[in-house]
Amino acid sequence: MLKSEIEHPKSEIKKIAVVGPESTGKSTMSAWLADHYDTIWVPEYARGYCEKLTLPPTWQDEINMYKGQLALEQEMTPQARNGLLLCDTTFITVKIWSDHIFGSSPTEVTDALLKHHYDLYLLLDIDMPWQDDPLRDFPTLREHFMEVWHRELKALNANYVVISGTGQERYDSAVRIIDAHLSAN
Repeated sequence: MLKSEIEHPKSEIKKIAVVGPESTGKSTMSAWLADHYDTIWVPEYARGYCEKLTLPPTWQDEINMYKGQLALEQEMTPQARNGLLLCDTTFITVKIWSDHIFGSSPTEVTDALLKHHYDLYLLLDIDMPWQDDPLRDFPTLREHFMEVWHRELKALNANYVVISGTGQERYDSAVRIIDAHLSAN
């Protein structure tokens, strides 16, 4: 057995989170990367949850979305192939939205942030055009939320890289970053 196999067993799953403000292409990027790396991606639980709401999300809804995102990720992790799991956002989104809407976050979310590790975060830049969607609320606050994402990821001491550009350039940039990360680890 090689020394690298002892230090990083082949069964170890590397988790890469695709995050960022609204309308930055997280779901599209996650699906594309999963196809590129022949693995699966964990969709954003909150999207399906919010599609069923008839009123704005409550504090309890935020907790439910946090729990749902974690459960979905845990459920899908065994299906990951090639040692890689891609996540279309993480429950840190619950913290960001709760802080913005309610002025604070559920304690169980903030307590879990440091315990739930991702090997790499791809922070998608706001350089893509805004796409209207009934679940998107803040087209004029993209710069604000980009700053929030930087602040939150730095507070976690997260390993993250900003992915910019449009079209194939954006995807190629993400692949270069992931490949470099995988070869270094």
